[in-house]
Amino acid sequence: MFFSVVIPTYNRKPILEKCLKALENQQLAANTILEGYEVVLVDDGSTDGTVDWLRSPTTHFPHVRLFQQDHQGPAAARNLGVEKAIGDTIIFIDSDLVVTESFLQAHADALIEGEKKLGSDRLFTYGAVINTSNFDQPTSESYKLTDFSAAYFATGNVAIARKWLDQSGLFDTRFQLYGWEDLELGVRLKQLGLKLVKCPEAPGYHWHPPFSLDQIPLMIDREIQRGRMGVLFYQKHPTWDVRLMIQMTWLHRVLWGLLSLGGRLNERTMAPFLQWLIDSGKPQLALEAARIFLNWYNVQGVYAAYVDALKNEG
Repeated sequence: MFFSVVIPTYNRKPILEKCLKALENQQLAANTILEGYEVVLVDDGSTDGTVDWLRSPTTHFPHVRLFQQDHQGPAAARNLGVEKAIGDTIIFIDSDLVVTESFLQAHADALIEGEKKLGSDRLFTYGAVINTSNFDQPTSESYKLTDFSAAYFATGNVAIARKWLDQSGLFDTRFQLYGWEDLELGVRLKQLGLKLVKCPEAPGYHWHPPFSLDQIPLMIDREIQRGRMGVLFYQKHPTWDVRLMIQMTWLHRVLWGLLSLGGRLNERTMAPFLQWLIDSGKPQLALEAARIFLNWYNVQGVYAAYVDALKNEG
């Protein structure tokens, strides 16, 4: 077994450095089936000096192979990474994820053990993603209830045999905006009969800056983008399960409509309360409160995109 760790990146230089250093510090067991690994880093048109920094003589990441593309989104970047990878097994992580030194070995062990238990190699392993705003020591964060994910295939932290990716057709590059490209691929992998095997010994620590009010415009834009990509997801797989995932049901419309008081609780009206929480040292709680109107924007975006899609079909 040889791992290719595929990482798309776009303007993430500070945390990317921690991500790559953690991957260089991997400890592999002497008697393991894991022969080695590479890190396939795809820069998706960064403008923050990422490429110049990586090519600097003072930057030393022996396992990293760098590739570049114009800004096309993570789906196209991951596809390029898989195309350039030499490994028989692919690990997907994001460039703002920091791992422990046993990360790769844990995924290797879980893949082998999973195959023995299932009696089949139709599987992939998933390590939990733990959110943290601790830049200095991201791996010190404890698992929280809000870190739970019921996603079947999320590229924040998965290991999968390359042959299944090739057979599934890889990521759909029409997903150029934010969201859903990994879960859409997951639908196709599930149709191939692949099973999810959890790998708690391989957590990844997803860093993001502490929540502040100046982040809200970008967050709202992402929710609208996620709504548009959700409709593309539904057009490809028009099932009730997908409708639930993308929040395109009457239940979500009523729920977030009620909680946001029909949009009256929004980024303007809630700003004083959110700032009070932040000033009280509770930025995470402020973020959870902001999800009231962020989800309302998402639901509105989904239905607006769906109406547009129907018009285009007509």
